[in-house]
Amino acid sequence: MSGLLQQISLPGGQIPWLDEMRRRGRAAFEAAGIPTAKTEAWKYTKPRELGGDDFVLSLPRPDLRAPQPELPFAAYRIYFENGIFNPAQSVLPQGVEVLPLIEVIMFRPRERALINAALRLEDFPFAALNSAYLNEGVFIHVDSRVELKRPLAVIYHTDSAEQNLFYNLRNLILLEEYAAAELIEYHCYDGALKSRYLANIVNEVYLRRGACLRHYKVQNEAFKANHIALNYVDAAAGAAYKAFCLQKGANIARNETHVLLKEEGASAEVNGAYLMNGWATLDTTTDIEHLAPCTVSHQLVKGVIGGDAKGVFQGRIHIAPGAVRTEGNQLHKALLLSDTAEVDVKPELEIFADDVKCSHGAASGELDEEQLFYMRSRGIGEEEARRLLIDAYLDDAISKIEDEKVAAWIKLMAK
Repeated sequence: MSGLLQQISLPGGQIPWLDEMRRRGRAAFEAAGIPTAKTEAWKYTKPRELGGDDFVLSLPRPDLRAPQPELPFAAYRIYFENGIFNPAQSVLPQGVEVLPLIEVIMFRPRERALINAALRLEDFPFAALNSAYLNEGVFIHVDSRVELKRPLAVIYHTDSAEQNLFYNLRNLILLEEYAAAELIEYHCYDGALKSRYLANIVNEVYLRRGACLRHYKVQNEAFKANHIALNYVDAAAGAAYKAFCLQKGANIARNETHVLLKEEGASAEVNGAYLMNGWATLDTTTDIEHLAPCTVSHQLVKGVIGGDAKGVFQGRIHIAPGAVRTEGNQLHKALLLSDTAEVDVKPELEIFADDVKCSHGAASGELDEEQLFYMRSRGIGEEEARRLLIDAYLDDAISKIEDEKVAAWIKLMAK
């Protein structure tokens, strides 16, 4: 057992390209180190407890035949147990493939060239750390003009057996021209409520011309777990990226999304909700870069924070020179349920083009006491009344999810 950087043997260690990628990741992480209060991108979220020396990079291989968490809708299942991919996923339709990432690294040079193609490791310390261990994960490929009839559901299940487990996953997702797919990520656990582990996940998403990906995520880790995720999205002409993330559990959870709207007509919706009543820090960070004319982005994030918990929203919209007739909107709202709850918000607009429509806003408040009083006067108990008001508060964010069955599931998970 040791710290975050350990010397271990990984598959493909004799492949020069892969060895260099891992070396670059290690060097970038060593140079940056664990973010501190002086790290601008992490100024509100301090990844405490990550400087220890008790991280375990592997546990005895889990029983991949054990019952898997269920979902209340039909889906093509992709399953990870303690950071290890189970290749026995659902039978996939024609035009869709899911492969272990290491196979792509070794045998698919066209696709492996996409790994870290646009991602500057120097700007993302945990993505650099992820690259230092580049091995585990999946490659998801949807052929041109294929439209999936049910979601691809990636289930990440953790049972750390009281060990401070640390795993890194890199997923490469490629939708060819005019393909359409729905991707669900579900992070869950078994074992003690206060299980300790660190999940470090990077999704690199490439959307070719006219492709559409609906990407929904539920993060419900153990209360002492740490969850760090980066979604890096490259969208070509007319491509659409539609995302929603619900964050609940974890000691520290950061869901970071960077979208490059690289060609005319590309669009992004990056919505979300977070709720916590305890000591956690839940961080939603977004960076939408409008690099071409007639690109559109919308963001709506809502939080509910109680106890000593902390919510963080950092949202940046960048309009590059020449990106005319662009629209970018961003709104964050938070509901504070206690005097000790905290929300830190940092919205940013960077506009270097004319003829654009951009807005950002942020607001925070408390539950409406008049509404509570009215509901209680009608015989509704205080806890139920508070729950109903919170549900209604989150509803306009969750209603952005186009799939009604997924939206109903996420509403249930948000209770």
